[in-house]
Amino acid sequence: MTAFQEPARTLWTAYAESRRRPRRIHALGVEHRDAACRLAVAPPEVVPDRESRDAYVRRLDGVIYVCPWETRLRSWIAFERFRAEQPAGVAAAFVPPPQAERIAQAFERWKRAGRPMRPHILTSTWHVPLDWLVPFVRTERSLTLGVPGPDDAACDHVTQGAATAAPARTLLYVTSMGEARRRVDHALPIVRENLGDGSGDVYLLSAGRLETLSRWLGEFHPRALVELDYGGLVHLLDDEALRADESVAEMSVALTGMERGEVELTVAMYKRLLARWRPVRALESAN
Repeated sequence: MTAFQEPARTLWTAYAESRRRPRRIHALGVEHRDAACRLAVAPPEVVPDRESRDAYVRRLDGVIYVCPWETRLRSWIAFERFRAEQPAGVAAAFVPPPQAERIAQAFERWKRAGRPMRPHILTSTWHVPLDWLVPFVRTERSLTLGVPGPDDAACDHVTQGAATAAPARTLLYVTSMGEARRRVDHALPIVRENLGDGSGDVYLLSAGRLETLSRWLGEFHPRALVELDYGGLVHLLDDEALRADESVAEMSVALTGMERGEVELTVAMYKRLLARWRPVRALESAN
């Protein structure tokens, strides 16, 4: 909480104590349903008119940690990336061009005003980027197996903040900012020597992508926490697949193999990672 300046610190402190906010165990589902409902209308509400006042809250050793959703900023960033990656005709099929231009112009005004561009949350679709596995170790893993599949709460009630009785389904890792930075800094020269400096394919590990992650981590309070949350991906995987997911441990072993020059071990772990995530990523193109 001390990382926030006033009046944000007072506002987030009151929010953390509020009974109306989404409870931590259900907050991800609330955010997911809220986004799905915005996109279900015609035309879709690609970017909210106002910034979200919600956040993820965690208490640890008497300290309150707050991670603002920043839904509007993240939606702008995601839509800008979507337009850059898709042919114009494909993008227009999802969002009418006049609406897309209005969204882009609003984002440009935001940038010119010097507003913050660093989101507290990085989002990836259909996979967990391999560089995101590096800041964590296996013992920081937490798995909760609830019922697979989206919650069917009505769209006009998704932002009210009441916790539901449905069991949560999550797979996440939590570590300190200090440990996250140390592990990324340790891995960076190893990856650079073995895999090169480039940013590389979005699905692969590279020094360029690790450097980008390192810069993002470096912008936050040194005593912050860092979480890797599988988000909606847990609804694409059954219980057995989630229990068997040891992606972070496999990345740790792969990096150790690189450092020691153990090529066979490194290749074996890397292949296991790609084999696990390739079928999940393929769902993006499924009909």
